[in-house]
Amino acid sequence: MTLVGKTVIVVGGGSGIGLGIAEAAFKDGAEVVIVGRSQEKLDRALLGLGNPAQVQAVVADAVDEVQIQRLFEMVGGFDHLISTAVWAAYQPVREFDIDEARRALDAKLIGPLMLVKHGVDRIRVGGSFTFTGGIAADRPGPRASVLAAANAGLSGLVRALALEIAPVRVNLISPGWVDTPIWDTIGGGNKDTILAQMASRLPVGRIGSPADIALAALFLMGSAFTTGETLNIDGGHRLV
Repeated sequence: MTLVGKTVIVVGGGSGIGLGIAEAAFKDGAEVVIVGRSQEKLDRALLGLGNPAQVQAVVADAVDEVQIQRLFEMVGGFDHLISTAVWAAYQPVREFDIDEARRALDAKLIGPLMLVKHGVDRIRVGGSFTFTGGIAADRPGPRASVLAAANAGLSGLVRALALEIAPVRVNLISPGWVDTPIWDTIGGGNKDTILAQMASRLPVGRIGSPADIALAALFLMGSAFTTGETLNIDGGHRLV
């Protein structure tokens, strides 16, 4: 099954995993809409993709309900939506900025809820929603308590939505460590060392790439018998 003739919305498609999914979808024949908060980042993404005619960009904040409504009014009918939106809230619990915690929960839980709320009546027969959680749900670490809770909560939300809006499918991808620009913020000047140390621990012997997660996204869009599932793409991280 290919995506030829399908419309795919990628929220968070301006960089990292979202951009990798957008590239894979348009190469598979889809009309792709990449969505993000920054026009500059979206413009760079389009340039990096070669400004293909079948990819358009829309500026919208995935936690702003008015902007989400406007997004769906602009796009109209669509077949699949994938959201990779995240707010990187890494802080020790004793020092946690509660506003940062709320932003992280909004990105992972409230955003997906609003995307389904306003998108479900526009999705075509056979369509799907796919969200992205993360390894922190299964292997939480220091300074990541809020993201661990948000990712674990998203798994429950996906299962509930899969029942409520059936036969529209709803699934979750849970990536492990993936080399994306967010690591420039998390790791700072130690990014390469941190990623190399994790790569040496993983059974597959390397860190993930956006292309690895894109393969999972293509599978979930095309697998008409898969819903309410969490697909772990983590290089065996949960085992070590």
